[in-house]
Amino acid sequence: FQVKSENKKSIWNTEEVSEGSEFDDTWDPREKPEYEISFKQHVGTEDVFFGMTGKDPSTACCEDIVIKIKLPETKYSDITLDIQEKVLDLRTPKKKLLLHLPYPVNSKEGRARFLSEEEILEVTLRISRKLDFINFS
Repeated sequence: FQVKSENKKSIWNTEEVSEGSEFDDTWDPREKPEYEISFKQHVGTEDVFFGMTGKDPSTACCEDIVIKIKLPETKYSDITLDIQEKVLDLRTPKKKLLLHLPYPVNSKEGRARFLSEEEILEVTLRISRKLDFINFS
């Protein structure tokens, strides 16, 4: 077994380190907020009444991931959010969430909104999928 590396003194390759591991901090005392992950898909009458596109209710046919994070006693200006292809990193003065996403996402097409009455941050991310017989658009 031989590992090819750009630098002979390196003890690991960059491919061996998972994305988002630079955010892991086991010594951070901030608590993890409650969150909920749901999936969203766009359907039309051709899907509902005729079943023409072959979509089903599974996550394999969904286009978006919606993550709702409860942030009590937090102001919008205190939230720091960083989204990469497979990782969501949220930090506030009292809470910290490092979430490895179930599917790769397009980090440039995401939306986030803070619902101040409910104290919830809602993040919607577009799933990046390979084209197949279901996801052809």
